[in-house]
Amino acid sequence: MMEENETLVMEFVLLGFTNHPEIQALLFMVFLCIYIITIVGNIGLITLIWMNSHLHTPMYFFLGNLALADACISTTVSPKMLANFITHNKMISLSECMVQFGVFAFSVTTECLILAAMAYDRYVAICKPLLYPVVMTNRLCSQLSIFSYVVGFLHSTLHVGLLFRLRFCHSNNINHFYCDIMPLYKISCTDPSINILMVFIFAGSIQVFTVLSILISYTCILFAILKKKSQKGRSKAFSTCGAHLFSVSLFFGSAVFMYVLPRSLQADNQDMMDSLFYTIFIPMLNPFIYSLRNKEVIEALRIVLKQILLP
Repeated sequence: MMEENETLVMEFVLLGFTNHPEIQALLFMVFLCIYIITIVGNIGLITLIWMNSHLHTPMYFFLGNLALADACISTTVSPKMLANFITHNKMISLSECMVQFGVFAFSVTTECLILAAMAYDRYVAICKPLLYPVVMTNRLCSQLSIFSYVVGFLHSTLHVGLLFRLRFCHSNNINHFYCDIMPLYKISCTDPSINILMVFIFAGSIQVFTVLSILISYTCILFAILKKKSQKGRSKAFSTCGAHLFSVSLFFGSAVFMYVLPRSLQADNQDMMDSLFYTIFIPMLNPFIYSLRNKEVIEALRIVLKQILLP
């Protein structure tokens, strides 16, 4: 009888960061600038790689895919968050919520696997330089890229499908700035134990696989670098891998704080801060991390700008 009288929730309220109008206006301007920089930086990097034939190598092929994943992550989260800053209506329908989380999960999973593929590419380049053209063929690069997108799609589809088994009737307030899976579990009136178990098994397996792949690759790279006799060779190898290793540390480090720390030790606001880092700031930083110290990218950018300004 109680179940029949329950009112099922079909719309949610994204509470976001604050309800103070003066702060919301400031946050809107800040995050709008960040979003514009993110899109220009990532799409610009993809365009630069596509236009310059010197950048048609496995390393930049994966970098282009990483930039695409970053642009998708930011676009999935930022527009709705920006709209909520300047409107009083913070509602999001159940279907919109599912789509937002699905695209977000797809993009994040794809990015994890692309980062692992980039680590393998650097391993072959430094540890097996003579075999590099034979091993890192266009076919293998395409296969690794397609594998990343397929696994990302299947992983997101699994969790979105499992969300449909949940009913929301106690509250429609999501204490977050986008539809993340954990805040949805908190307001579910259906036991989400199966969903949490699937997150632990599948998301955990992907995280373990990618982190182990990266750690093994960079352990081998470190030993190979230390064996190099010339200081110039060591510096070049460290420069080549440093940007990728820094990006990986930022991405997986923030994910650890978000999903590994016990829930009892984290407030909802802390969860939002952790999410903000890897959904907003990392996609903005990645194009600069990979470009500022990369002479090939800077030279390609100089050539493109010269062609545009001096046709």
